[in-house]
Amino acid sequence: MASIVPRPKKSGEITYQVKWRQDGSWQTENFGGEEGEAQAEQFRQLVEAHGNRWPYGWVKGHGFVEPDTHPDDVDLITYAHQYVDKITGIDERTRQDYKREIDRHFAGLLVAQADGAEERVGGLVHTPAGGGPAVPATVCNVTDDDIKGWIRAQEQGVPHPEKEGEWLRRPASPKSIANRHGLMFCVFQAAVDATKPLRGDNPCAKTKLPRQDDGIEEEMTFLEHDEYARISACLREFDPDAADLADFLVGTGLRWGEATALQARDVNLAKRTISIQRAWKRCDEAVFKLGPPKTKKGRRTLALSESQVEMLRRHMRGRQPEDFVFRGGMGKAWRHANFYNRKWKRAVDEAIKRGLTKRPRIHDLRHTQVAWLIEKNIPLPAIQARLGHESITTTVDRYGHLVRALDGEIAAAVEAAMGAPAPRALQVV
Repeated sequence: MASIVPRPKKSGEITYQVKWRQDGSWQTENFGGEEGEAQAEQFRQLVEAHGNRWPYGWVKGHGFVEPDTHPDDVDLITYAHQYVDKITGIDERTRQDYKREIDRHFAGLLVAQADGAEERVGGLVHTPAGGGPAVPATVCNVTDDDIKGWIRAQEQGVPHPEKEGEWLRRPASPKSIANRHGLMFCVFQAAVDATKPLRGDNPCAKTKLPRQDDGIEEEMTFLEHDEYARISACLREFDPDAADLADFLVGTGLRWGEATALQARDVNLAKRTISIQRAWKRCDEAVFKLGPPKTKKGRRTLALSESQVEMLRRHMRGRQPEDFVFRGGMGKAWRHANFYNRKWKRAVDEAIKRGLTKRPRIHDLRHTQVAWLIEKNIPLPAIQARLGHESITTTVDRYGHLVRALDGEIAAAVEAAMGAPAPRALQVV
Protein backbone atom coordinates (compact mmCIF):
# COMPACT_ATOMS: atom_id res chain seq x y z
CA MET A 1 0.00 0.00 0.00
CA ALA A 2 1.20 3.49 -0.82
CA SER A 3 1.15 6.18 1.84
CA ILE A 4 1.54 9.96 2.00
CA VAL A 5 4.11 11.48 4.34
CA PRO A 6 4.06 15.27 4.93
CA ARG A 7 7.57 16.80 4.84
CA PRO A 8 7.64 20.29 6.42
CA LYS A 9 10.42 22.63 5.26
CA LYS A 10 12.14 25.40 7.21
CA SER A 11 10.27 27.92 5.06
CA GLY A 12 6.98 26.57 6.39
CA GLU A 13 6.05 24.97 3.06
CA ILE A 14 4.94 21.36 3.22
CA THR A 15 5.97 18.79 0.61
CA TYR A 16 3.86 15.66 0.35
CA GLN A 17 5.83 12.50 -0.31
CA VAL A 18 4.11 9.42 -1.72
CA LYS A 19 5.97 6.33 -0.51
CA TRP A 20 5.60 2.63 -1.38
CA ARG A 21 7.63 -0.56 -1.82
CA GLN A 22 8.23 -1.92 -5.31
CA ASP A 23 10.25 -5.09 -5.93
CA GLY A 24 11.63 -4.94 -2.39
CA SER A 25 12.86 -1.33 -2.40
CA TRP A 26 11.27 1.95 -1.39
CA GLN A 27 10.01 4.31 -4.10
CA THR A 28 9.06 7.94 -3.55
CA GLU A 29 7.61 10.88 -5.44
CA ASN A 30 7.19 14.40 -4.04
CA PHE A 31 4.48 16.99 -4.58
CA GLY A 32 4.48 20.61 -3.44
CA GLY A 33 2.61 23.84 -3.94
CA GLU A 34 -0.96 24.72 -3.17
CA GLU A 35 -2.34 21.55 -4.75
CA GLY A 36 0.46 19.31 -3.50
CA GLU A 37 -1.67 17.31 -1.08
CA ALA A 38 -4.43 16.69 -3.62
CA GLN A 39 -1.89 15.74 -6.32
CA ALA A 40 -0.17 13.38 -3.89
CA GLU A 41 -3.48 11.67 -3.14
CA GLN A 42 -4.25 11.27 -6.86
CA PHE A 43 -0.79 9.84 -7.46
CA ARG A 44 -1.12 7.46 -4.49
CA GLN A 45 -4.30 6.07 -6.00
CA LEU A 46 -2.57 5.67 -9.37
CA VAL A 47 0.27 3.74 -7.77
CA GLU A 48 -2.12 1.36 -6.04
CA ALA A 49 -4.18 0.97 -9.23
CA HIS A 50 -0.96 -0.16 -10.97
CA GLY A 51 -0.27 -2.82 -8.35
CA ASN A 52 2.05 -0.63 -6.23
CA ARG A 53 4.23 0.17 -9.25
CA TRP A 54 5.10 3.37 -11.06
CA PRO A 55 2.18 4.30 -13.32
CA TYR A 56 2.89 3.58 -16.95
CA GLY A 57 4.27 6.66 -18.67
CA TRP A 58 5.13 8.46 -15.43
CA VAL A 59 8.74 9.61 -15.04
CA LYS A 60 9.94 10.57 -11.56
CA GLY A 61 10.19 14.32 -11.18
CA HIS A 62 8.47 14.95 -14.52
CA GLY A 63 5.04 13.35 -14.27
CA PHE A 64 3.30 11.86 -17.30
CA VAL A 65 5.59 12.53 -20.25
CA GLU A 66 5.06 11.26 -23.77
CA PRO A 67 7.99 8.92 -24.56
CA ASP A 68 8.92 10.65 -27.79
CA THR A 69 8.85 14.13 -26.22
CA HIS A 70 10.78 13.47 -23.01
CA PRO A 71 13.17 16.41 -22.62
CA ASP A 72 16.13 14.19 -21.63
CA ASP A 73 15.48 11.20 -23.88
CA VAL A 74 18.48 9.70 -25.67
CA ASP A 75 19.14 7.10 -28.35
CA LEU A 76 19.32 3.65 -26.72
CA ILE A 77 22.56 2.57 -28.42
CA THR A 78 24.33 5.77 -27.39
CA TYR A 79 23.12 5.42 -23.81
CA ALA A 80 24.11 1.73 -23.70
CA HIS A 81 27.65 2.58 -24.82
CA GLN A 82 27.85 5.28 -22.15
CA TYR A 83 26.67 2.78 -19.54
CA VAL A 84 29.34 0.24 -20.52
CA ASP A 85 32.05 2.93 -20.43
CA LYS A 86 31.17 3.60 -16.78
CA ILE A 87 31.26 -0.03 -15.57
CA THR A 88 34.09 -0.66 -13.10
CA GLY A 89 35.80 -3.91 -12.21
CA ILE A 90 35.95 -5.39 -15.73
CA ASP A 91 38.84 -5.70 -18.15
CA GLU A 92 38.91 -3.90 -21.48
CA ARG A 93 38.24 -7.09 -23.42
CA THR A 94 34.95 -7.57 -21.56
CA ARG A 95 34.06 -3.93 -22.17
CA GLN A 96 34.65 -4.42 -25.91
CA ASP A 97 32.56 -7.59 -25.89
CA TYR A 98 29.65 -5.72 -24.29
CA LYS A 99 29.85 -2.96 -26.90
CA ARG A 100 29.97 -5.49 -29.71
CA GLU A 101 26.83 -7.16 -28.34
CA ILE A 102 25.13 -3.75 -28.23
CA ASP A 103 26.08 -2.92 -31.82
CA ARG A 104 25.16 -6.34 -33.21
CA HIS A 105 22.07 -7.23 -31.22
CA PHE A 106 20.61 -4.07 -29.70
CA ALA A 107 20.98 -2.08 -32.91
CA GLY A 108 20.38 -5.06 -35.21
CA LEU A 109 22.05 -6.32 -38.36
CA LEU A 110 22.83 -3.80 -41.10
CA VAL A 111 21.86 -5.35 -44.46
CA ALA A 112 21.56 -4.04 -48.00
CA GLN A 113 18.09 -3.78 -49.53
CA ALA A 114 17.02 -4.31 -53.14
CA ASP A 115 17.04 -0.57 -53.85
CA GLY A 116 20.62 -0.24 -52.64
CA ALA A 117 19.69 1.29 -49.29
CA GLU A 118 20.71 -0.27 -45.98
CA GLU A 119 18.41 -1.28 -43.16
CA ARG A 120 18.92 -2.72 -39.68
CA VAL A 121 16.99 -5.91 -38.95
CA GLY A 122 16.62 -7.98 -35.80
CA GLY A 123 17.41 -5.13 -33.40
CA LEU A 124 15.31 -3.47 -30.72
CA VAL A 125 12.79 -0.95 -32.08
CA HIS A 126 9.72 0.78 -30.66
CA THR A 127 6.29 0.11 -32.11
CA PRO A 128 3.76 2.84 -31.17
CA ALA A 129 0.78 1.59 -29.16
CA GLY A 130 -1.66 3.06 -31.67
CA GLY A 131 -0.02 1.32 -34.59
CA GLY A 132 2.12 2.72 -37.34
CA PRO A 133 5.70 2.01 -38.45
CA ALA A 134 8.38 1.09 -35.94
CA VAL A 135 10.77 3.83 -34.87
CA PRO A 136 14.31 3.67 -33.44
CA ALA A 137 14.53 2.67 -29.81
CA THR A 138 15.30 5.32 -27.23
CA VAL A 139 15.76 4.98 -23.49
CA CYS A 140 12.27 6.32 -22.82
CA ASN A 141 10.09 4.94 -25.61
CA VAL A 142 10.82 1.20 -25.23
CA THR A 143 7.95 -0.83 -23.76
CA ASP A 144 7.54 -4.37 -22.40
CA ASP A 145 6.05 -5.39 -25.75
CA ASP A 146 9.08 -4.02 -27.61
CA ILE A 147 11.36 -6.20 -25.47
CA LYS A 148 9.17 -9.25 -26.15
CA GLY A 149 9.35 -8.58 -29.88
CA TRP A 150 13.14 -8.30 -29.67
CA ILE A 151 13.33 -11.65 -27.85
CA ARG A 152 11.11 -13.32 -30.48
CA ALA A 153 13.25 -11.91 -33.30
CA GLN A 154 16.32 -13.56 -31.75
CA GLU A 155 14.50 -16.86 -31.29
CA GLN A 156 13.29 -16.89 -34.91
CA GLY A 157 16.43 -15.50 -36.54
CA VAL A 158 16.53 -13.50 -39.77
CA PRO A 159 16.02 -15.67 -42.90
CA HIS A 160 17.71 -14.59 -46.11
CA PRO A 161 15.03 -12.86 -48.22
CA GLU A 162 16.32 -14.29 -51.51
CA LYS A 163 18.08 -17.56 -50.65
CA GLU A 164 15.78 -20.21 -49.23
CA GLY A 165 17.26 -22.14 -46.35
CA GLU A 166 19.96 -19.55 -45.66
CA TRP A 167 20.11 -16.98 -42.89
CA LEU A 168 21.16 -13.39 -42.50
CA ARG A 169 21.26 -14.21 -38.79
CA ARG A 170 20.65 -17.67 -37.37
CA PRO A 171 18.27 -18.17 -34.42
CA ALA A 172 20.06 -17.51 -31.13
CA SER A 173 20.38 -20.08 -28.36
CA PRO A 174 18.41 -19.53 -25.13
CA LYS A 175 21.67 -18.89 -23.29
CA SER A 176 22.75 -16.18 -25.75
CA ILE A 177 19.32 -14.55 -25.51
CA ALA A 178 19.50 -14.60 -21.70
CA ASN A 179 22.97 -13.01 -21.74
CA ARG A 180 21.88 -10.20 -24.07
CA HIS A 181 18.69 -9.63 -22.12
CA GLY A 182 20.74 -9.38 -18.92
CA LEU A 183 22.87 -6.64 -20.44
CA MET A 184 19.76 -4.85 -21.73
CA PHE A 185 18.20 -5.08 -18.24
CA CYS A 186 21.26 -3.40 -16.69
CA VAL A 187 21.18 -0.57 -19.22
CA PHE A 188 17.53 0.24 -18.50
CA GLN A 189 18.01 -0.16 -14.76
CA ALA A 190 20.74 2.48 -14.94
CA ALA A 191 18.18 4.81 -16.55
CA VAL A 192 15.73 4.08 -13.71
CA ASP A 193 18.33 4.51 -10.93
CA ALA A 194 19.99 7.65 -12.32
CA THR A 195 20.07 10.79 -10.17
CA LYS A 196 17.64 12.27 -12.67
CA PRO A 197 15.72 9.14 -13.77
CA LEU A 198 14.87 8.87 -17.44
CA ARG A 199 12.04 6.44 -16.81
CA GLY A 200 10.10 5.03 -13.89
CA ASP A 201 10.31 1.31 -14.66
CA ASN A 202 12.49 -1.28 -16.34
CA PRO A 203 10.81 -2.79 -19.44
CA CYS A 204 12.97 -5.92 -19.06
CA ALA A 205 11.78 -6.62 -15.50
CA LYS A 206 9.04 -9.11 -16.34
CA THR A 207 10.32 -10.65 -19.56
CA LYS A 208 9.76 -14.39 -19.83
CA LEU A 209 12.89 -15.80 -21.44
CA PRO A 210 13.16 -19.05 -23.45
CA ARG A 211 13.99 -22.08 -21.33
CA GLN A 212 17.62 -23.04 -21.65
CA ASP A 213 16.82 -26.76 -21.70
CA ASP A 214 14.29 -26.66 -24.53
CA GLY A 215 16.78 -27.27 -27.32
CA ILE A 216 16.90 -30.54 -29.22
CA GLU A 217 20.70 -30.66 -29.04
CA GLU A 218 22.65 -30.35 -25.81
CA GLU A 219 25.04 -27.43 -25.64
CA MET A 220 27.63 -29.59 -23.90
CA THR A 221 29.09 -32.76 -25.38
CA PHE A 222 30.26 -35.52 -23.03
CA LEU A 223 32.61 -38.16 -24.38
CA GLU A 224 32.78 -41.74 -23.22
CA HIS A 225 36.28 -43.07 -22.53
CA ASP A 226 36.44 -45.00 -25.80
CA GLU A 227 35.15 -41.99 -27.78
CA TYR A 228 37.88 -39.74 -26.47
CA ALA A 229 40.45 -42.51 -27.04
CA ARG A 230 39.59 -42.44 -30.76
CA ILE A 231 40.27 -38.70 -30.98
CA SER A 232 43.46 -38.96 -28.94
CA ALA A 233 44.76 -41.78 -31.12
CA CYS A 234 44.12 -39.80 -34.32
CA LEU A 235 45.75 -36.72 -32.82
CA ARG A 236 48.79 -38.69 -31.68
CA GLU A 237 49.34 -40.09 -35.18
CA PHE A 238 50.41 -36.70 -36.55
CA ASP A 239 51.35 -34.66 -33.45
CA PRO A 240 52.15 -36.40 -30.14
CA ASP A 241 52.71 -33.07 -28.36
CA ALA A 242 49.23 -31.86 -29.36
CA ALA A 243 47.82 -35.17 -28.12
CA ASP A 244 49.58 -34.65 -24.77
CA LEU A 245 47.89 -31.25 -24.41
CA ALA A 246 44.46 -32.73 -25.21
CA ASP A 247 45.06 -35.58 -22.74
CA PHE A 248 46.02 -33.01 -20.11
CA LEU A 249 42.87 -30.97 -20.75
CA VAL A 250 40.55 -33.95 -20.43
CA GLY A 251 42.51 -35.35 -17.49
CA THR A 252 42.49 -32.14 -15.41
CA GLY A 253 39.35 -30.30 -16.54
CA LEU A 254 41.39 -27.10 -16.93
CA ARG A 255 40.11 -24.31 -19.12
CA TRP A 256 42.07 -23.85 -22.34
CA GLY A 257 43.42 -20.48 -21.18
CA GLU A 258 44.63 -22.02 -17.91
CA ALA A 259 46.34 -25.08 -19.37
CA THR A 260 48.18 -23.16 -22.11
CA ALA A 261 49.31 -20.50 -19.58
CA LEU A 262 50.87 -23.17 -17.33
CA GLN A 263 54.56 -22.44 -16.74
CA ALA A 264 57.36 -24.71 -15.54
CA ARG A 265 57.42 -22.98 -12.15
CA ASP A 266 53.76 -23.97 -11.62
CA VAL A 267 54.56 -27.69 -11.67
CA ASN A 268 55.74 -29.56 -8.57
CA LEU A 269 56.88 -32.97 -9.79
CA ALA A 270 57.86 -34.13 -6.28
CA LYS A 271 54.41 -33.44 -4.83
CA ARG A 272 52.66 -34.35 -8.09
CA THR A 273 50.69 -31.11 -8.21
CA ILE A 274 50.19 -28.08 -10.43
CA SER A 275 49.31 -24.57 -9.30
CA ILE A 276 46.90 -22.52 -11.42
CA GLN A 277 47.95 -18.88 -11.07
CA ARG A 278 47.21 -17.28 -14.43
CA ALA A 279 45.25 -17.60 -17.65
CA TRP A 280 45.24 -16.06 -21.09
CA LYS A 281 42.99 -13.02 -21.56
CA ARG A 282 42.03 -11.74 -24.99
CA CYS A 283 42.45 -7.97 -25.34
CA ASP A 284 41.10 -7.79 -28.91
CA GLU A 285 40.68 -10.15 -31.86
CA ALA A 286 44.40 -10.92 -32.16
CA VAL A 287 46.07 -9.76 -28.93
CA PHE A 288 46.29 -11.86 -25.76
CA LYS A 289 47.86 -11.19 -22.37
CA LEU A 290 48.34 -13.12 -19.15
CA GLY A 291 46.01 -12.29 -16.29
CA PRO A 292 44.42 -13.90 -13.23
CA PRO A 293 42.14 -16.95 -13.61
CA LYS A 294 38.46 -16.44 -14.42
CA THR A 295 37.30 -16.47 -10.77
CA LYS A 296 38.87 -15.90 -7.36
CA LYS A 297 38.64 -19.63 -6.70
CA GLY A 298 40.34 -20.18 -10.05
CA ARG A 299 43.64 -19.93 -8.19
CA ARG A 300 43.94 -23.52 -7.05
CA THR A 301 46.22 -26.53 -6.73
CA LEU A 302 45.40 -29.76 -8.56
CA ALA A 303 46.69 -33.26 -7.84
CA LEU A 304 48.14 -35.19 -10.78
CA SER A 305 48.22 -38.84 -11.70
CA GLU A 306 51.53 -40.65 -12.19
CA SER A 307 51.09 -40.71 -15.97
CA GLN A 308 50.41 -36.96 -15.99
CA VAL A 309 53.57 -36.35 -13.96
CA GLU A 310 55.64 -38.37 -16.43
CA MET A 311 54.15 -36.50 -19.38
CA LEU A 312 54.91 -33.12 -17.76
CA ARG A 313 58.42 -34.28 -16.93
CA ARG A 314 59.06 -34.83 -20.66
CA HIS A 315 57.68 -31.44 -21.63
CA MET A 316 59.65 -29.59 -18.94
CA ARG A 317 63.11 -30.81 -19.92
CA GLY A 318 65.28 -27.78 -20.60
CA ARG A 319 62.53 -25.32 -19.64
CA GLN A 320 63.25 -22.15 -17.68
CA PRO A 321 60.88 -21.34 -14.76
CA GLU A 322 58.73 -18.95 -16.82
CA ASP A 323 58.69 -21.07 -19.98
CA PHE A 324 55.31 -22.44 -21.00
CA VAL A 325 54.89 -26.17 -20.50
CA PHE A 326 52.81 -26.66 -23.66
CA ARG A 327 54.15 -24.89 -26.73
CA GLY A 328 53.19 -24.78 -30.36
CA GLY A 329 55.25 -23.70 -33.34
CA MET A 330 58.26 -21.43 -32.79
CA GLY A 331 58.28 -22.44 -29.13
CA LYS A 332 55.44 -20.08 -28.24
CA ALA A 333 52.26 -20.79 -26.29
CA TRP A 334 49.42 -22.38 -28.22
CA ARG A 335 46.62 -20.19 -29.53
CA HIS A 336 43.15 -21.71 -29.47
CA ALA A 337 42.40 -20.99 -33.15
CA ASN A 338 45.67 -22.52 -34.32
CA PHE A 339 45.27 -25.65 -32.22
CA TYR A 340 41.63 -26.08 -33.24
CA ASN A 341 42.14 -25.60 -36.99
CA ARG A 342 45.48 -27.38 -37.38
CA LYS A 343 45.18 -30.18 -34.83
CA TRP A 344 41.83 -30.71 -33.13
CA LYS A 345 39.50 -30.42 -36.13
CA ARG A 346 41.72 -32.68 -38.21
CA ALA A 347 41.77 -35.35 -35.48
CA VAL A 348 37.99 -35.17 -34.88
CA ASP A 349 37.27 -35.40 -38.63
CA GLU A 350 39.45 -38.50 -38.86
CA ALA A 351 37.82 -40.03 -35.76
CA ILE A 352 34.38 -39.46 -37.29
CA LYS A 353 35.52 -41.34 -40.41
CA ARG A 354 36.46 -44.21 -38.07
CA GLY A 355 33.08 -44.31 -36.35
CA LEU A 356 32.89 -41.43 -33.84
CA THR A 357 29.31 -40.10 -33.76
CA LYS A 358 29.99 -36.79 -31.97
CA ARG A 359 31.77 -33.57 -32.90
CA PRO A 360 33.09 -32.16 -29.60
CA ARG A 361 34.67 -28.78 -29.10
CA ILE A 362 37.93 -28.38 -27.21
CA HIS A 363 35.99 -27.01 -24.22
CA ASP A 364 33.96 -30.22 -24.14
CA LEU A 365 37.07 -31.91 -22.74
CA ARG A 366 36.39 -29.98 -19.52
CA HIS A 367 32.79 -31.20 -19.49
CA THR A 368 33.98 -34.73 -20.20
CA GLN A 369 36.36 -34.67 -17.21
CA VAL A 370 33.40 -33.77 -14.97
CA ALA A 371 31.30 -36.60 -16.39
CA TRP A 372 34.09 -39.06 -15.67
CA LEU A 373 34.47 -37.80 -12.09
CA ILE A 374 30.73 -38.02 -11.45
CA GLU A 375 30.78 -41.54 -12.88
CA LYS A 376 33.25 -42.41 -10.09
CA ASN A 377 30.96 -40.84 -7.45
CA ILE A 378 33.24 -37.85 -6.77
CA PRO A 379 31.14 -35.30 -4.79
CA LEU A 380 30.12 -32.10 -6.56
CA PRO A 381 31.88 -29.82 -3.99
CA ALA A 382 35.16 -31.57 -4.81
CA ILE A 383 34.47 -31.13 -8.52
CA GLN A 384 33.69 -27.45 -7.90
CA ALA A 385 37.09 -26.97 -6.28
CA ARG A 386 38.87 -28.79 -9.09
CA LEU A 387 37.16 -26.74 -11.80
CA GLY A 388 37.64 -23.43 -9.99
CA HIS A 389 33.95 -22.53 -9.96
CA GLU A 390 33.23 -19.56 -7.70
CA SER A 391 29.93 -21.08 -6.53
CA ILE A 392 28.67 -24.63 -6.07
CA THR A 393 25.48 -23.41 -7.77
CA THR A 394 27.39 -23.14 -11.04
CA THR A 395 28.59 -26.72 -10.71
CA VAL A 396 25.15 -28.06 -9.78
CA ASP A 397 23.31 -26.11 -12.50
CA ARG A 398 25.74 -27.23 -15.18
CA TYR A 399 26.42 -30.82 -14.19
CA GLY A 400 23.83 -31.83 -11.59
CA HIS A 401 21.78 -33.74 -14.15
CA LEU A 402 24.69 -36.16 -14.59
CA VAL A 403 24.57 -37.38 -10.99
CA ARG A 404 22.72 -40.60 -11.80
CA ALA A 405 25.45 -43.03 -10.76
CA LEU A 406 24.42 -42.48 -7.15
CA ASP A 407 20.81 -43.50 -7.74
CA GLY A 408 21.48 -47.09 -6.70
CA GLU A 409 23.28 -46.07 -3.51
CA ILE A 410 20.54 -43.57 -2.61
CA ALA A 411 17.79 -46.13 -3.20
CA ALA A 412 19.64 -48.72 -1.10
CA ALA A 413 20.14 -46.23 1.73
CA VAL A 414 16.45 -45.29 1.71
CA GLU A 415 15.44 -48.96 1.65
CA ALA A 416 17.74 -49.74 4.59
CA ALA A 417 16.42 -46.80 6.61
CA MET A 418 12.78 -47.63 5.94
CA GLY A 419 13.28 -51.31 6.65
CA ALA A 420 15.17 -50.96 9.94
CA PRO A 421 13.33 -52.25 13.04
CA ALA A 422 11.78 -49.60 15.24
CA PRO A 423 13.68 -48.94 18.48
CA ARG A 424 12.23 -50.45 21.64
CA ALA A 425 10.35 -48.09 23.93
CA LEU A 426 12.24 -46.94 27.00
CA GLN A 427 10.95 -48.45 30.25
CA VAL A 428 10.98 -46.52 33.51
CA VAL A 429 12.21 -48.69 36.42
